[in-house]
Amino acid sequence: MIDDIFNMLIKPIFGFLGKHAPFFLGVIINVVLIMVINRVINIFEIKISSKLREKHSDSTLVNLLPVLIKVLKAVIIFMLLVGFLESFGYNVSSIIAGFGITGLAVGFAAKEAIGNVFGSLGLLGDRVYKIGDYIKFDNIEGYVEKINLRSTSIRTLDNFVVNVPNNTISNEAITNVSKCKKRKIDITVGVEYGTSNEKLDRAVDIIKEIASNNKNIIGSGMFTTIETLADSSINIRFFGYTQETAWAKYKVIKGNIIKEIIHRFREEGISFAFPSTSIYIEKTGKEQ
Repeated sequence: MIDDIFNMLIKPIFGFLGKHAPFFLGVIINVVLIMVINRVINIFEIKISSKLREKHSDSTLVNLLPVLIKVLKAVIIFMLLVGFLESFGYNVSSIIAGFGITGLAVGFAAKEAIGNVFGSLGLLGDRVYKIGDYIKFDNIEGYVEKINLRSTSIRTLDNFVVNVPNNTISNEAITNVSKCKKRKIDITVGVEYGTSNEKLDRAVDIIKEIASNNKNIIGSGMFTTIETLADSSINIRFFGYTQETAWAKYKVIKGNIIKEIIHRFREEGISFAFPSTSIYIEKTGKEQ
């Protein structure tokens, strides 16, 4: 019974493995070799990337490096595969020709994926943004975390990660906030129509003083003026710039200016306006 099982199952399996042992050994060697090469390339990528970022943080090569490394890995794997197949007598030329024919069909089926690859090369080549930049487009804004062959990973202010296909983002109007040298601060304050002339002038002066004394506000291009007579208020507008371009710091600076305006207005008895409606009733006819 045991001999029959051995002859039917075990012996053919060992015979097959013995006959094709060089092939399986070659597969194992190539897999190990690919893993080792992949590890070595990753180590070199980290070292080269860190040196490039220290010397040329905004260079195109820094942004293209992750994509080039992926292409290099794909080429090495392909060359190892071709060499392995040739060593066992396979006609690699016919295989490559077959890849060329099927590649057309795959190209039509994977046109979106190919578009994403070219989209990523276009974005990196044009230096639209790099890792760490704060960008805005469509209804998405946040910090760029990764730039892959297929997509760009963006961490939003809600701390979510959004993966956007590069083919999509390359066709959008992208605002790179990190590249701006200054950000505008535009504040409109409404005071009541009943505010006296003296207090109205004082309100304008207070906002000027606050902006002039703030070290984060750039002096050039700054102005404060009475802008409009709105439905329920006299509107005073402050316009200026700050060199702090980071979103969080910019918001804090703007918020501190608004807070100081509120405190100073309250100290000097200047009342803020709020939406209101006045109704005038005209008497008609003779009084009895």
